[in-house]
Amino acid sequence: MPGNARPRLILASRSPRRRQLLAEAGLEFEVVPPSDAAECGMCSGENPAQFVARLAWQKAADVAARVAGGLILGCDTVAECDGRILGKPRDEADAREMLLALRGRRHRVLTGLCLWNKGNGEPLVRVAITTLQMDALSEDALHAYLESGAWEGKAGAFGYQDQLGWVRVIEGSESNVVGLPMELLAEMLRQVERPGEVPDRLG
Repeated sequence: MPGNARPRLILASRSPRRRQLLAEAGLEFEVVPPSDAAECGMCSGENPAQFVARLAWQKAADVAARVAGGLILGCDTVAECDGRILGKPRDEADAREMLLALRGRRHRVLTGLCLWNKGNGEPLVRVAITTLQMDALSEDALHAYLESGAWEGKAGAFGYQDQLGWVRVIEGSESNVVGLPMELLAEMLRQVERPGEVPDRLG
């Protein structure tokens, strides 16, 4: 889909961090948020990768039903520790519980991406995984972070982009931790543009 043949990119997300990453990459896009009903729902037996993959598809499908056409990008990000899925905290108490579960431990952040060219073909779904290490936060540091409110709206109750200093990437994409793995997105865009080509790596 060279030149003008590429359909408009539609971000099916309310996340300002995803908008920022796309803009910094020089991609032109518009935002059509999914409905609230498309942003929730746990199915029994799902592992974290299956969960984010399904929700990314669910959000893209919701937007696809409401637009005339375009290249729709659905995303979902969670943190995971010992198989427990940590999404966005409900409140400060929930955020504290998540951070207590993560502090001093290695954990993963998973993002599901669904890229759907509504006018041509089936949705493409992939998952990126990043491994992180969180320092053993003191009670004072934990309290200060909770008081700041910076945990709000962030999977696992922390924002890597806030340059916290106590969370480090061990393996994988840094942008994935922010909510949009740009390396994987670039691969998926190439695959959508050249559907007969097998990508070098799948997320």
